[in-house]
Amino acid sequence: MRSYARILRYLRPHAGVFGLAFAATFAFAGLDAFAYVLLIPFVSVLFGEGSTSQLPGGGERFMDRFLDATVYRVVDVQGDRLEAVQGIILLILATFALKNLFDFLRAYLVARVEQGVTRDLRNEVYDHLLELDLAFFGRTRMGQIVSRLTHDVEQLRTLMAKELAKILSSVFEFTAAIFFMVSLSWQLTLAAFVVIPGTMGIWGPLVKKLRRGDRRVLNLAGEVNSHIQETLSGIRLVKSSGAEAMERGRFHGLTGDYFRQFVRTERWRALAAPLTEMLAAVGTVVILWYGARLVVVDGTLTGAQFVGFLALSLKLYAPVKYVAKFPALVQPGLIGAERVFEFLDAPVEIRDRDGAGPFPGLEHEIRFNDVSFHYREATPVLQGVDLTVPRGSVVALVGPSGAGKTTLVDLLGRFYDVTGGSITVDGVDLRDIRIQELRAALGIVSQETVLFHDTVRANIAYGRQDASDQEVEAAARAANAHAFIAALPKGYDTVVGERGTELSGGQRQRIAIARALLRNPPILIFDEATSALDTESERLVQDAIQHLLAGRTVFVIAHRLSTIQQADQIVVLEAGRIVERGRHGELLALGGMYRRLHDLQFQE
Repeated sequence: MRSYARILRYLRPHAGVFGLAFAATFAFAGLDAFAYVLLIPFVSVLFGEGSTSQLPGGGERFMDRFLDATVYRVVDVQGDRLEAVQGIILLILATFALKNLFDFLRAYLVARVEQGVTRDLRNEVYDHLLELDLAFFGRTRMGQIVSRLTHDVEQLRTLMAKELAKILSSVFEFTAAIFFMVSLSWQLTLAAFVVIPGTMGIWGPLVKKLRRGDRRVLNLAGEVNSHIQETLSGIRLVKSSGAEAMERGRFHGLTGDYFRQFVRTERWRALAAPLTEMLAAVGTVVILWYGARLVVVDGTLTGAQFVGFLALSLKLYAPVKYVAKFPALVQPGLIGAERVFEFLDAPVEIRDRDGAGPFPGLEHEIRFNDVSFHYREATPVLQGVDLTVPRGSVVALVGPSGAGKTTLVDLLGRFYDVTGGSITVDGVDLRDIRIQELRAALGIVSQETVLFHDTVRANIAYGRQDASDQEVEAAARAANAHAFIAALPKGYDTVVGERGTELSGGQRQRIAIARALLRNPPILIFDEATSALDTESERLVQDAIQHLLAGRTVFVIAHRLSTIQQADQIVVLEAGRIVERGRHGELLALGGMYRRLHDLQFQE
């Protein structure tokens, strides 16, 4: 019930439209039942059975009064019989026309609610995802995230709007049919209910199986999405490794698992339909047998009334079957809701403290005070790191893979929080600075440049939407990027393609540097931005970097030691600890870790 209540919350902003859909559904159900009630006066007039008042107690029946107030008020059944039949036929046609008008309104309004709910839910999930810390994305496959944001939200939309509208319509249709059936004969109505408990009970034992099966289906759908994304993002590696056949086999295995699980689940879902259909047939047989007795033996029903009752009973079983199937039909939506809510309930671990203030500016130093950090308990990544970085200095971080270099600068941007110690800017703890302002003071240029499928201008101005064209061009010139940008087909309005595939590696890096220059941050982080470039591109990028370094405090994660020999301070990390620090010549003279790394690179 808690899940249902949470799901229904998303209908609140659309209560007005849903209320109109509710009213249209109510009108549709009443007119739908009334269309079949019109068979009673039609058959009566056609076969000349006369008034129901001729039956025992008939004159006081509700149905007589109802027909007098509706049909007989507009159709003269006492006159010419053919004209009366024609009048009733026209009334039936008008009823169906009005009923279908309300059906159209119902469908249209429900569609508006469906899409409104989908939009709101996707926006909420996406907004929350943007707030989550990097640890969440480190433990969650990207394909699963995309699957929940698209496929699972779609399942939840179907549950909240489409299925909810159907269940309301079924309840109204059932209520209207029962109302008129009881008006005709309460005894025959009881007979019609003989098989309904069995119809409702068929789906009960299947719900648990369907719940487990639908969760497996959605999980496998996420795995298929993950595999597609991973393979296509690494398509160059796949082709260069000749691994097409291997990836084809892996993908076929996943789709095969999905196919088998989906078919296995649908087998149970499909089983109940013929069973409920058979029970409905049994119920119809009971009505035919007992109704014939009431007409022929007891004489408490006319033939026309029995025909009307039989038509209404056939309408009765359709909503009953849907209500019976409802728990199973909504299982994919419920499972999708649970999977979406898992993301919405994921805690935002990195957030502003109460009373957090603005970035104080960097006038003196950044200090790491006995900093420790771990992603998992008992597996420390950094231990007891003490480091002072004066304003305007260049600090290079070196060490073997896994030493903690990237983690150290990630802590500076509060992409993770320290698990021990503190990091301060001019004595102010990072956790006492508003996150948005702290990160606005950082410029990050990494080896893997991130460009979006947008124009060159939009990529340079990313995070600075207020930047003028002149500012964007000035940043590009300083980054040695203006010349190649001007040569592009549409200049600064050229779309760079997915992940910047229309540009070379050096061009992408210079756009990233232009982006950092435009933001003009006081603190810069370089994650070996030139290691994957050719000599000419590296020269251009290094020249652009010199413009970027001026007057800023810089952290450089270095893999090629030739690029950091002029650093003010070189910090050597090993197993999460600082083992050496100093300038290039001093560290070579020590003959320790830095010397070994240097000799490995320059031994030739």
